[in-house]
Amino acid sequence: MSDRDLLRHTVATVAYRGGKTIRDAPPEFADFAGAGKTPAQILAHIGDLFEWASRMAQGDQSWRDSQALAWDGQKQRVFATLAAFDAYLASEEPIHAPLEKLFQGPVADALTHVGQLAMLRRLAGCPMKGENYFAAPIEAGRVGSEQAKAANEFD
Repeated sequence: MSDRDLLRHTVATVAYRGGKTIRDAPPEFADFAGAGKTPAQILAHIGDLFEWASRMAQGDQSWRDSQALAWDGQKQRVFATLAAFDAYLASEEPIHAPLEKLFQGPVADALTHVGQLAMLRRLAGCPMKGENYFAAPIEAGRVGSEQAKAANEFD
């Protein structure tokens, strides 16, 4: 597996684990304010991270903050930004940023925020099931909202 392939697998991991944190969350979860930023604001930031990753891969390091959209629109945006970054990684286009820097910056930050969303689900009273992520059916390129069914969930 190349470094580029490993980064694509990591992006798919964000999509899988991130998708799980927002799937079946009640609508009021978007605005839960029990621990600082709301889930909608965190999801907006994750979208910003992957737009930034795409720009850096193409040679532009500029950062842009976005405002949180309505929950459904925000969910769509985050998967669209994941798909755009993954498509660039999957292409033959040159990557104008070191892969390890793309991982340690936007991708690792996104994984941290996915963990925050999982924790906020519990605090908001709408926890999700745990899962053996080692057994999860994650594959590079599957970065949309439609993810494979969990292989081994538990309470």
